[in-house]
Amino acid sequence: MSGQGGWATVRSFSRDSSVADHRLAPGTTARVLRYARPYRGAIAGFLALVLVDSLLAVVVPLLLKQIIDHGVAVGDRRLVVLLSVLIAGLAVVSAAAGLVQRWLSARIGESLIYDLRTDVFSHVLRQSVAFFTRTQTGALVSRLNSDVIGAQRAFTSTLSGVVSNVASLLLVGAAMLYLSWPITVLALLLTPVFLLPARRVGTRLQQLTRESMRLNAELGSRMTERFNVAGALLVTLFGRPATEDDQFAERAGRVRDVGVRIAMSNRAFVAALTLVASLATALVFGIGGWLAIDGSLSVGTLLALSALLGRLYGPLTALSNVRIDVMTALVSFERVFEVLDLEPLIAERPGARPLPTGPVGVELDAVRFRYPSADEVSLPSLEQVSVADRAAGDDVLRGLDLRVEPGRLVALVGPSGAGKTTIISLIARLYDPTSGAVRIGGVDLRDATLDSLHQTVGVVTQEAHLFHDTIRANLAYARPGASEEDMRRVLEAARVLDLVETLPEGLDTVVGDRGHRLSGGEKQRIALARLLLKEPGVVVLDEATAHLDSESEAAVQRALDEALVGRTAIVIAHRLSTVRSADVIAVVDGGRIVESGRHEELLASGGLYADLYRTQFDR
Repeated sequence: MSGQGGWATVRSFSRDSSVADHRLAPGTTARVLRYARPYRGAIAGFLALVLVDSLLAVVVPLLLKQIIDHGVAVGDRRLVVLLSVLIAGLAVVSAAAGLVQRWLSARIGESLIYDLRTDVFSHVLRQSVAFFTRTQTGALVSRLNSDVIGAQRAFTSTLSGVVSNVASLLLVGAAMLYLSWPITVLALLLTPVFLLPARRVGTRLQQLTRESMRLNAELGSRMTERFNVAGALLVTLFGRPATEDDQFAERAGRVRDVGVRIAMSNRAFVAALTLVASLATALVFGIGGWLAIDGSLSVGTLLALSALLGRLYGPLTALSNVRIDVMTALVSFERVFEVLDLEPLIAERPGARPLPTGPVGVELDAVRFRYPSADEVSLPSLEQVSVADRAAGDDVLRGLDLRVEPGRLVALVGPSGAGKTTIISLIARLYDPTSGAVRIGGVDLRDATLDSLHQTVGVVTQEAHLFHDTIRANLAYARPGASEEDMRRVLEAARVLDLVETLPEGLDTVVGDRGHRLSGGEKQRIALARLLLKEPGVVVLDEATAHLDSESEAAVQRALDEALVGRTAIVIAHRLSTVRSADVIAVVDGGRIVESGRHEELLASGGLYADLYRTQFDR
């Protein structure tokens, strides 16, 4: 039995047998075949080479029989040389076929991984923000890595293994029965002696493998949390490195111990398989040798039987778990399809039209809105949360009306939880209203093309996000291909050019994970420069200066004053001092606009705005 076949059998037994009873979603197999359709020629060639390899494995022992019985035994040197050259030629053919087979396998497998990964990545990026607020990032990455790789095995290792094992078993069995059916039957009688203990070892391997996967997942999650900037900072500030060391060592020790048990179970499995094969070989030589001495069996036949016997047990035991192998691959496909079947909450309608360019008006007309339930936007398997958390919430906006004239600045103020951030989420079409309409330039956003919406509306949030890349790359994300002159212009407008010029690499300075190498004010001004490079007609600012110190806030505010000239702007602010010059201040409370007007008018009316203002300044 070859070492490769033995380890393949170990992997088969280590897979969870419960997947064999899993009921696939209807149509899964048909969808799998659709992914395989572009590579059907390569798959056919690959399987043909697998069959050739199985055939050669049987032909060589039969040629050895001929060399011994009809060449060596009778002194026919010519036949010995010819058959030896033929065996050498078959070895060359086998090696060449193996290379081509490996190339086809890699080509098919990597192409399937590419197709599945690009499809999942593209589909996930088009999900609504609600999807990402609920989904575990690690679970998504697993779909793109582990499940995608598991799925492609259906057309490489699983498919080739099934075809190769079936072909080998049929060809080897037929050849052995032809050579000596009594010895073949006796050899097969040893199969239960191996299979029964192997099943017990396989069950143990399945349990250990599940435990290893769980422990490794926990260890990976812990490292991810501690190795990002925020996690490392928290560990340092609370002085807990020693505690973290101990806890990590304890978890890593459990992973080590399970790994040792898996290694020993694997070794025991292979040892048992090798032992049975050795016992069968001893049986063949014992009985076959006896028959050869009596003259009822040739020496060549005896050698051929022993050679073929080593190729009998591996395929036999592997095929005993073929359903597990096939279902494991199909379940991986099903988990990938589960993500691809999740419809995006926000989608572009057929016949959508672009929004008008330039400064445009924004209107919310009788808008009601509730945040969608988990079942509308996500999958339980990607959340790993309680099922009780899947119901829809109450209305956040309740018949809200708001109108922003082109080129005007409207400030949204009000207590926390009033619905301000929800309003700008609807304007950016991160969500659609439950009822009513949100219009920009007179066009309902549900009827607008997404490209024109993203070009028209620019947003800066209170937590500006920068990618772990250079300042240049972060700016170019808004407008790929922007010139350095354009970048310097927007950096100057955002009051951050002087800072960039003092950095060692200038625009090519890497900002670090989430921009943590920059201060909060610096990040916010870089984000503002990125917005200016985009040149949107509508600017939405969600408390863009909320967490800044006074100096940074003043710098960002001056940059904002310039940036908003000639643009329609909607600004959320808790610091009322920053919005006193707004054209209109709209006070949001309980999901409605309860007051609107200029600063002086609202103070004079003595309503909620006046109360909020006094709370901030009369201390």
